[in-house]
Amino acid sequence: MFDLLLVAQLLALGVFTGFLAGLLGIGGGMLMVPFITVIVTAQGVSADLAVKVAIATSMATIIFTSLSSVRAHHRRGAVRWDIVSRLAPGIVAGAALASLGVFAWLGGRWLAFVFAAFVAFSGTQMLLDKKPQPNRTLPGTSGQFAAGGVIGFLSGLVGAGGGFVSVPFLTWCNVTIHHAVATSAALGFPIALANAVGYIVSGSGVEGLPPASLGYIYLPALLVISTASVLTAPLGVRAAHALPVKPLKRVFALILYVLAGFMLYKGLTA
Repeated sequence: MFDLLLVAQLLALGVFTGFLAGLLGIGGGMLMVPFITVIVTAQGVSADLAVKVAIATSMATIIFTSLSSVRAHHRRGAVRWDIVSRLAPGIVAGAALASLGVFAWLGGRWLAFVFAAFVAFSGTQMLLDKKPQPNRTLPGTSGQFAAGGVIGFLSGLVGAGGGFVSVPFLTWCNVTIHHAVATSAALGFPIALANAVGYIVSGSGVEGLPPASLGYIYLPALLVISTASVLTAPLGVRAAHALPVKPLKRVFALILYVLAGFMLYKGLTA
């Protein structure tokens, strides 16, 4: 189940993604999925199924990363819990629809295409950094339920914690960037938990999964990445409150374009 090279790869991935989860509120999934895909494929899993395993495992790690990250943000009083309470019900509904239905129905190559599209979208949002209209505010309760449904559904398809949608949405509604990042980190928990349950159920009995899998979730990767990311997420939170985030976002956006191109290639060759 474990070898030294595998553990080293997963530890490095967990350290890096945990730090970015705290820094940018992205959950780390957009980085994890391409690398877990490569790692699982190297173990003899088909390319089509490896994409699904990577997405599900990435999402499961966010359960632990988000708890560590949101704890640090909460200490600084940055989490808008009023927003979390109104978005969370829609998030759970959207996540259930994605992980129990559409995720199991779509082939891995199509999920790779969806992942590539939304990672490229996220990178574009970071590069443009558009300022919202000063009079725009959050929608009402039903509007936030609908927004949560979209966030949970899209997250379930690409294995990311929702920050690639929730942070732009919140800043578009004139929530300050630090509150948006912190609130997005808090939203990562219901997103990840609801989707992880769906991946376990929809992946039960599927043949060709790597050893030590629970549904579509690859447990060795979940264990190692979660341990490392929980330790580094608070460091990312500290950096988010001390560093100029805008230049970092631009660099990260370029990385996202590279990862989007890689997943597009995986989809075309799966």
